[in-house]
Amino acid sequence: MTETANLSAKWDAQLRKGTLELAVLVAVAGEEKYGLAILNYLHGFETMVISEGTLYPLLDRLKREGVLNAKWHQEGEVRPRKYYSLTDSGLERLHILRARWKRSVVDMESLLADSKSGANNSTDNGKETGKRKG
Repeated sequence: MTETANLSAKWDAQLRKGTLELAVLVAVAGEEKYGLAILNYLHGFETMVISEGTLYPLLDRLKREGVLNAKWHQEGEVRPRKYYSLTDSGLERLHILRARWKRSVVDMESLLADSKSGANNSTDNGKETGKRKG
């Protein structure tokens, strides 16, 4: 693995740790999904490739916290599948996490824009150059 690929893999892993709960809530927001369908949905996004060993404990935790409902469905001759959907509390958490994500993206875009212009988010003649919470 090249140094660049290794750095990218480490970055993606850290990013996933911070955003996986939001990604799972988004995955089940539109319609209920069973575990493997959630996993496959997330695998459609380059930075969200995770294992079952990561997903299922998270689903269990979110269920215990009252954020997700889980129901078993029998579909014909196939073994039953556990389908997950958002509770009212889960929908509220989704809205909160989505808003925080959007704020984080705006903040990071501002930081990146500042770095392009040569600013380093320090003071310049006593004035702050970065856009910060005020």
